[in-house]
Amino acid sequence: MMEPQQIREGYLVKKGTVLNSWKAVWVVLSDDGVEFYKKKTDRSPKGMIPLKGAIIVSPCQDFGKRTLVFKITTDKKHDHFFQASHVEEREFWVKDIKRAINCIQGGKRFARKSTRRSIRLPDAVNLTELYTLMKDQDDGVKELKLEQEHRIFNHCFTGVTVVEWLISKEKARNRPEALMLATGLLNEGFLQPAGDLAKEGAESGEQTAFLDETHALYYFADSGFFCEGYSSDEDVLVKEEFRGNIIKQGCLLKQGHRRKNWKVRKFILRDDPAFMHYYDPTKDDEPLGSIHLRGSVVTAVEYVPDAKKYDIDGNLFEIITSDEIHYFLQAATTEERKEWIKAIQAVSKSGK
Repeated sequence: MMEPQQIREGYLVKKGTVLNSWKAVWVVLSDDGVEFYKKKTDRSPKGMIPLKGAIIVSPCQDFGKRTLVFKITTDKKHDHFFQASHVEEREFWVKDIKRAINCIQGGKRFARKSTRRSIRLPDAVNLTELYTLMKDQDDGVKELKLEQEHRIFNHCFTGVTVVEWLISKEKARNRPEALMLATGLLNEGFLQPAGDLAKEGAESGEQTAFLDETHALYYFADSGFFCEGYSSDEDVLVKEEFRGNIIKQGCLLKQGHRRKNWKVRKFILRDDPAFMHYYDPTKDDEPLGSIHLRGSVVTAVEYVPDAKKYDIDGNLFEIITSDEIHYFLQAATTEERKEWIKAIQAVSKSGK
């Protein structure tokens, strides 16, 4: 019998099964269940949700003032509610959980789709290189602010734009070839679907479909994409609370300045003004505070005073502001730490 494989892990906010309180927990998705821990370093989970016979509902609208919630109902009719820190994070979790459930039902081993096998993408095609060219400030695909169905999508573009760019830059000879390349970029996660139409195409059966349509919206995976207004599922999406573009967002562990204890906070990094605002992830309200990044220094660190006391170890980094205030944070993974450091460094140099 094969060991369960780990598919995804990270911080989510979970509703208590006995009390109605919501708390940030460390969640690990494997191909047969979802485990959740009080903290990342715990060896034993607080609970495990079996996925055999389970149903996932997203968006879940059981809580009027709480957005970005999804629900897993087990085969024994037990409900488990989770809340993500932003729209894209919820989409990634839900997509992987759905696929895990479908694999169990079909008696298959969970496996991410192989782009090259499924769409016959030639070995000579370098998708990473192609993505870099598409993001070129002067000669790449232009990111726009587009309005659709009472929503405003920031930093996105249409499927037609991508296809025509690929042809115009001689990366594809015709529209079918351009669609093959665009589908490869979508499958590999370089491009993400933004609106309802694009999302339907991305989740249509076994084959992911990139749509060559003006109403199908997409965005670069590491862009500042965000949406204003209401989606068709009535979730309130991330709004522009401040002037700048959202560069990166998600949950991190933050060390308190007074008690030196560590708590999960939702961070939103913007380029104008150059701030990282942080929030209580269990509440939808005003930020608890902000870190001014202009002129700051950010580095990976292996040691933080008092961290061991709270069983905090690994993937740590430090921000020292221009006022010489020190902030210590922990990312979920080594890769995520690299991404945060890179994003913060860029904003500290270019942000206002």
